[in-house]
Amino acid sequence: MAILPILCYPDPRLHTVARPVQAVDERVRAIITDMLATMYDAHGIGLAATQVNVHERIVVIDVSEERNQPLVVINPEIVWASPETHVGDEGCLSVPGIYDGVERAIAVHVRALDEHGQVRTIKAEDTLAVCLQHEMDHLLGKVFVEYLSPLKRNRIKTKMVKMQREAAE
Repeated sequence: MAILPILCYPDPRLHTVARPVQAVDERVRAIITDMLATMYDAHGIGLAATQVNVHERIVVIDVSEERNQPLVVINPEIVWASPETHVGDEGCLSVPGIYDGVERAIAVHVRALDEHGQVRTIKAEDTLAVCLQHEMDHLLGKVFVEYLSPLKRNRIKTKMVKMQREAAE
């Protein structure tokens, strides 16, 4: 189990479209174990493989209060989204300290493989639905700040570059 480095916006690797997982094997389960450790260490509720520079369609989530109900989704696809939407503040481990409103469907049904390679359908609403949509965007190479106005996005980019530069000094 390893804590993986999380890519920070505006790292261009965050815009890589993830490829489907061909087989859920020990290699993939090791990635999942490391992703869960990384997510918990960073106090996040979700992490996409893209964020740790693994460009495969793997997401880990845990929205439970006790942080003991990990959910693994591999090759996820939204098969239904509610027409009702909600704008809620989102944050991201790849954009630390930044929160802003993003419009998302309030409920989704996602078909995916679990960590054993079994197909399952997850019926999600509220925080889990938002988290699934957010993490699945990462697999498509999209970061939540791309939903914001160009002005806000540029301010965030400038702030993030400055933070990274100061951290490197």
